[in-house]
Amino acid sequence: MESKQRPHHRRLTRLQEYDYSQPGAYFVTVCTKNRSCLFGEIDNDNMRLSSYGEIIRLSWFDLPQHYTNVELDAFVIMPNHIHGIIFLIDVGAGLKPAPTVPARHCHPLPEIVRVFKTFSSRKINELRNMSGTALWQRNYYEHVIRRDESLEKIREYIETNPLRWALDKENPVNRK
Repeated sequence: MESKQRPHHRRLTRLQEYDYSQPGAYFVTVCTKNRSCLFGEIDNDNMRLSSYGEIIRLSWFDLPQHYTNVELDAFVIMPNHIHGIIFLIDVGAGLKPAPTVPARHCHPLPEIVRVFKTFSSRKINELRNMSGTALWQRNYYEHVIRRDESLEKIREYIETNPLRWALDKENPVNRK
């Protein structure tokens, strides 16, 4: 008798009916495929970036050059994942006179993360001589930050992440 395997169902982390192009603060975590430690190593509680980690850093901080509605906040690169806070800002007229050209489109968070993953993958794979190889896991985690207290806690979490690497569930040493 054949056993039927249940298909793998991805758990959606996105809020249903939420507009991810609206202004606000968003906490994102993106992990490498198979949790491969490519971006460097933790040495004395500090992250030491590899050449791939340096590409990640440059790709992240380049996002506002491509998206006028993006401001970056706390950010950390870990050996096999990144954490960051992205602010999507209102690029509308506000108190200024209305523009005579059409308003710029406010790009949604999923597009911004997709572009970050695509740009960084291309550059790293070029360096690795592994064109077309998946660098990142398919999905990513995001959290809509709704209160100042949450923003401060998440900033602290990001800034102190390297200090907790020895206990981190993403650390290959802790995966059994």
